[in-house]
Amino acid sequence: MYTTLMGKVKNARAVMEPYTPWEEMRESSPIQKIQDCKYPFDVNSTCEESIFNRIVEDLCAREQETCQTVHVINVDTDDTLEDTTLGALIICELCQRLQHADDLKDHLAQLLLAVEGKTGRSFFHMVCFY
Repeated sequence: MYTTLMGKVKNARAVMEPYTPWEEMRESSPIQKIQDCKYPFDVNSTCEESIFNRIVEDLCAREQETCQTVHVINVDTDDTLEDTTLGALIICELCQRLQHADDLKDHLAQLLLAVEGKTGRSFFHMVCFY
């Protein structure tokens, strides 16, 4: 029964036109870059190593005014629907665990290791300062 249903779902997906909510969002709001944002964050997450490198480079090049820490975390994903969906779920779980952590700087390494163990993926992590 499962195989029959999955076959029907695959056939339906092939016939249906792909839904792209991102197109609607792009038209309604301008794209914001972290480099243009002057508000401090506690954590920045990325899904591609090149974006991670750009953010780290930008944060390191800024004049450090408050010395507030910001954790930049990268969950590297392939450019496929399945992998980006999985990456988004990993980031969501990581954010939920970070939100419930008592002290971010003391528990972040443990949280990253726990999520790495659960998902089988490794993360890039860098601490920068504002």
